[in-house]
Amino acid sequence: MSSTSEIREQSVAANVNSVNVNTRPAASWSLRTRQALAVMRLEIKKNFLSRRAFLLYLIAGLPLVLLSLLALFPPPTDELGTFGEMSMVYAAIYGGLILRTLIFFGCAWVFMNLFRGEVVDRSLHYYFLAPVRREVLVVGKYLSGLLATIVLFSITTVGSMFIYYFWLFPSESARFFFDGAGTSQMLAYLGVTILACIGYGAVFLLVGLFFRNPIIPAGLLYGWEWINFLLPPFLKKISVIHYLHSLVPVPMSEGPFAVLVEPTPAWISVPSLLLFTGVVLFLASRHIRRMEISYAGD
Repeated sequence: MSSTSEIREQSVAANVNSVNVNTRPAASWSLRTRQALAVMRLEIKKNFLSRRAFLLYLIAGLPLVLLSLLALFPPPTDELGTFGEMSMVYAAIYGGLILRTLIFFGCAWVFMNLFRGEVVDRSLHYYFLAPVRREVLVVGKYLSGLLATIVLFSITTVGSMFIYYFWLFPSESARFFFDGAGTSQMLAYLGVTILACIGYGAVFLLVGLFFRNPIIPAGLLYGWEWINFLLPPFLKKISVIHYLHSLVPVPMSEGPFAVLVEPTPAWISVPSLLLFTGVVLFLASRHIRRMEISYAGD
């Protein structure tokens, strides 16, 4: 590792350590909060400006680019349907492309690299040398990944909805968003996006901690989420996508072979996802306490 890299990584310990000045050894919730925020600030730059962030920008920007190209080079008007059909079409775009694929893989890329990336770069030990509890490190890194994914995929959700609606039916879309149900639908999609980042982020943080090669478990999780529509009702509820689909404002048809099940109400779906996230972060915190650094083979 180069001397420049060593100096840069040693600043991790210095920045986190600076939060601990003039405090008693016994950790308090206030101290842990400040340390978690310090870790988050250190990680935000990596999530937004590092070389690894380039792929995240590509994933988040894909729907915006595709819809912009469709607006610049539109197909014949009679193939685009009517304004009344746009909500159903956008629900398919959001559910099939943005939610089920792009947010999934975007969160996989960001959150699996929070610790695996440090191991590959041989820099995780700098965090472990800092006077900060490891569970605080987990929370700080998780919050940094959450901020990055929520910001970018919120832009994806809102931007794709505006581009899709306004490029063909500008006047009808203006009435839909400012005088109709458009704003409430947009906020509902935005809420689902945020919950998806929260739930998938926790899952992939755990995957990145437990597996040396997280690609295989990520692929298995993706397959499980994709075949969710074929599963019996009990198994459907052992997935993140079921609760997210229950919250979308316009239900999406899953085809003639789907096993029908009643959507889980919002008052159950939202707390369930948050509780699931809390349990996963607890497991990650328990695991990292016993984690030993080994750069061999990475």
